[in-house]
Amino acid sequence: MLSVRAKPRWIERLLPLFAGFVQVMGTQGVEWNQSDRVPVDPLGNALLLVGPLALFARRRHPVPVLLVTVVVTCVFILRGHAYGPVFISPIIAAYNAILLGHRRVVAATWAFAYAFFVVYTNWLAPDPVSGWFHNLAVAAIMGIVLAVAEFARVRKERLAERERTETEEARRQASEERLTMAQELHDVLAHNISLIHVQASTALHLIDDHPEQARTALTTIKQASKDVLTEMRSVLNVLRDDAPRSPTAGLDRLDELIERSGLPVVKQVTGEVRPLPPGVERAGYRIVQETLTNVTRHAPGASVTVLLEYGSRALTIQVTDSGGDTPGESLGSGNGIPGMRERASALGGTLTATHHGRGFRVEARLPIPEESA
Repeated sequence: MLSVRAKPRWIERLLPLFAGFVQVMGTQGVEWNQSDRVPVDPLGNALLLVGPLALFARRRHPVPVLLVTVVVTCVFILRGHAYGPVFISPIIAAYNAILLGHRRVVAATWAFAYAFFVVYTNWLAPDPVSGWFHNLAVAAIMGIVLAVAEFARVRKERLAERERTETEEARRQASEERLTMAQELHDVLAHNISLIHVQASTALHLIDDHPEQARTALTTIKQASKDVLTEMRSVLNVLRDDAPRSPTAGLDRLDELIERSGLPVVKQVTGEVRPLPPGVERAGYRIVQETLTNVTRHAPGASVTVLLEYGSRALTIQVTDSGGDTPGESLGSGNGIPGMRERASALGGTLTATHHGRGFRVEARLPIPEESA
């Protein structure tokens, strides 16, 4: 697909041919109105074609092309041929050179060309045209060419800067999405695999003496493995172009999470329960999930209280455990609490994790945007 900011390639290729056709045919057309000028001969036609042919190299060699077109035009005029389309090639060359950043070279070349035309038309031409008005008109025409080229150059630079900014913004958003997916995968895997590990250990311990309780643990493992696959699909679906851009975990699924954890959990809710922005819903869900995972790891057998307080400007989440009767196992790298803090900070909130009696308490405060509040 062609960019709206770039000329089609066929125009770039055909422009020199078009300039050559106009210069040759147009010069023959204006000769009848300039009877005092020398008719175009084969050498004159050759000079009319040199400039357009040089334009084919204007992208790679803008300065030499500019010099060639100006010199050829001056020679054509010195031979006494008619004024007219011969100026198309140097105008295109000067415009192109300014777009590519050769402003000083164009200014110097244009100053030379202006001096040549003033000297020639005032003193060297067979029928001199003198006067300040003529000189001013020539300067005005050449100035307009420079002004248009400079305007195009500035516009091109602004468009390039805008594209660069948009590209950087797209990369930043992609990086943030990858970080979000990494956090989601960490939370999903850490919670469910920790749950599977604890329940598997329980099943192995009870399978001989209490097979019915072992059956319950194995059922929990089956459900946890199913849930982890479902949530991983939900997280990874954000890679598809037609998928929702955010995972579906939210506070409405908190009861399912508590039931799967296998812990004795008491859930308390205060304030006006209402839908919250997806970012707040997702962060609240993951904070509770990570906290329950930590209880399962480090305080098996502890009872847990989950408090959700819906305020007018913030959602407060408080998860408190009573402390386990037996020491838990340490799994993973211990990034759970820093990860929860990062989630809260990303929304402009805070999170604290401190000892509470024999147990532990995690408290998060997540601001609610005013439009949602």
